[in-house]
Amino acid sequence: MTYRAFTAGLVATLLAGAPGWAQEPESCASPRFSDVGWTDISATTAVAGLILENLGYEPRVDILSVAVTYEALPRGDIDIFLGNWMPLQEPTQKPLVEEGKIEVPRTNLEGAIIGLAVPKATYDAGLKTYADIAKFAEEIDGKIYGIEAGSSANATILEMIQSDKFGLKDFQLVESSEQAMLAQVRRAARSETPIVFFGWRPHPMNVNIEMEYLTDGDDVFGPNDGAATVLTNTRPGYVTDCPNVGKLLSNLVFSVESEDLMMSYILDEGMDAPAAAEKWLTDNADVLDAWLDGVTTREGEPGAAAVRQGLGL
Repeated sequence: MTYRAFTAGLVATLLAGAPGWAQEPESCASPRFSDVGWTDISATTAVAGLILENLGYEPRVDILSVAVTYEALPRGDIDIFLGNWMPLQEPTQKPLVEEGKIEVPRTNLEGAIIGLAVPKATYDAGLKTYADIAKFAEEIDGKIYGIEAGSSANATILEMIQSDKFGLKDFQLVESSEQAMLAQVRRAARSETPIVFFGWRPHPMNVNIEMEYLTDGDDVFGPNDGAATVLTNTRPGYVTDCPNVGKLLSNLVFSVESEDLMMSYILDEGMDAPAAAEKWLTDNADVLDAWLDGVTTREGEPGAAAVRQGLGL
């Protein structure tokens, strides 16, 4: 065998074993994300997108509702969703997983919480449990403030109302965007006007608003009064089809503290999600070694070094 033939064979062997570009078809070059418009998911999606850009990918983000997201993933119209809150979305997610219509590479957040909440002044006035809501019907004008129409959170609240759970049959769910709901809550908290709203962590609301989560919720938002995790979802076969991106997704994990901070950049400092992601990644570059372990650029170069260079670190 000539030296040239040996070299060509060695290069081919190395490329065949590379976890990145060599094994991925061109269709993997533009990972398609769903962002459901929640600030935490906008932030984490922006972080993933920024990393992928510095690895040579061209990620695309579509703003979709939760309902549309779970229609798009099985069809293959979307590749990745970082916002599967569990157990809140279990009624939608579980059948799709069992039928092989979506896949779950990993849990990307633990220590989260979801549920109905009140400002501290309302809590101190005696509205401390789910059973107390009906007792305060007049003070809160018979309303519970939720988020966007079609969300699993709103569906859970509506089910509580329609089934008269906790005596809520005469209550009204007020649906609006996250930002509009929080503006209403801040106004109520400043004036010490009682209000009940859907809350969650991670979110800067937990720092910026003196608030308490209601207890004794009979697991309506999940066990332990809404203790939650967030999962990464993909279309069926995506991790196999795009193993380099799939490896990143299998490594990508956040903390409630990191998401609180990124969300504060967006909501309190007026940054857009990509700017918030870049600031947080630049200040916390130590996460890159674990996140990019076994991940390469599209050309097969070491991933962590490429991302650091792209961020100017």
